[in-house]
Amino acid sequence: MKKIRASIIGASGYVGGEALRILLQHPDVEVVQATSERNFGKFVHTVHPNLRGLTKMQFSSINELEEVDVIFLGLPHKVSSSKIDYIMSKTKKIVDKGSDFRLHDKEDYLKWYDFEHPRPELLNKFVYGIPELHRNEIKKADYVAAAGCNATATILGLYPLYKHGLVDKERTIVEVKGGSSEAGNKETPGSHHPERKDSMRSYMPTGHRHMAEVMQELNTEYFGFSATSTPLVRGILMTAHVFLKEKMQDKDIWKIYRQEYGEEPFVRIVKERSGIYRYPEPKILAGSNFCDVGFELDARTNRLVVMSAIDNLMKGAAGQAVQCMNIMFGLDEKAGLEFPGLHPV
Repeated sequence: MKKIRASIIGASGYVGGEALRILLQHPDVEVVQATSERNFGKFVHTVHPNLRGLTKMQFSSINELEEVDVIFLGLPHKVSSSKIDYIMSKTKKIVDKGSDFRLHDKEDYLKWYDFEHPRPELLNKFVYGIPELHRNEIKKADYVAAAGCNATATILGLYPLYKHGLVDKERTIVEVKGGSSEAGNKETPGSHHPERKDSMRSYMPTGHRHMAEVMQELNTEYFGFSATSTPLVRGILMTAHVFLKEKMQDKDIWKIYRQEYGEEPFVRIVKERSGIYRYPEPKILAGSNFCDVGFELDARTNRLVVMSAIDNLMKGAAGQAVQCMNIMFGLDEKAGLEFPGLHPV
C-alpha cells in the first residue's frame, strides 16, 4: 500500500512534536515536511530532542509547502483561518489541531474568542474531531477540527449521561486540573518555573473558552466550568458533579457507559474496588491516546461524581488528530497509537 504523504504546519510546538513522534513511526505515513517559521532551517531534533535518530529532517517554511495527502495544522489561534485557502490548495484533507474551526457558529467566536471569524462559510465544512461522537462523519470528511484538550476530557466524561438525558443540565459543575504543557512552549509569567512549581492555581474559575465546545457537543446552554493549573507537565483530570434526574444504582450507570464506550479502542471505564488507581489518573496515561473515565455515586444526595483523565498532548491534541486521520483514510484506527503509557513514572 502506498504511504500517505503528510505534512505538519507549526511543528515546533509541543503538539507538533507529538504529532511528529507518532507519524514518524506510523506504518502507513511518510512525513514530507515539518514547518516552523522561527526555527526555519534547524534540524527537527534540535527542538524535539526525543526524535534524535528518528529523522534528519529540517524545519521548512509554510510558504514552501509541497502537495501532500493530508496536512496537520498546529498554528496559533487566528492563523489557520487566515491561511486556509493556501493550505487547502496544497492538500485534499486537513486536520486542524487549533481552535479556528471547532465551533459551528461564527457568533460563538465573537462571544468566546472576541474574534470576527474571517471564513464563517467554512465552519460547517469541518467535522468536530472527537471520534467517539462523530466517527461516521469523520470517515466522510475532508476537513476535521480536532477538539480542545479540556473539552475532550469533559465531553467524553459526560457524553453518555447527556445523550441518555439522565442529568439535570443546570446543575452540572466541572473542574479541570491541567498540566503546564497546555500553555504551549512559549514562556509566560504563569508558566515560568519558579511561579509554576508546586502551585495549584485557579486561573479560569469561570468563562473558559473550551466551554463553548462542551456546550456545542453536549447540546446544553449551561454548566459551570473551572480550570486549575497543577505542577504536572502533561495530563488533565476532569472532575464533574452532576445530579441525576432519577434514583439509579451503580449497575445502571455502568450499563450506560458500557453501552457507549464498550467497543471504543481508546476509552476505558476505570472503577476498581481496591488499589491506588481505582479511578482515572493522568500520570499513567502520559504518551498514550487513552481517555480513562470513572464515576462514584453519592446515593444520599443523588449526586454522581464523574472523573476522566487524558494526556493533553495526546488524546487532547496530537493523538486524537492522528486517530481522526486514520479514520479519514480508512486505516486501522489504532495505527501509530498503540503506546500504553508508562508505570511507574
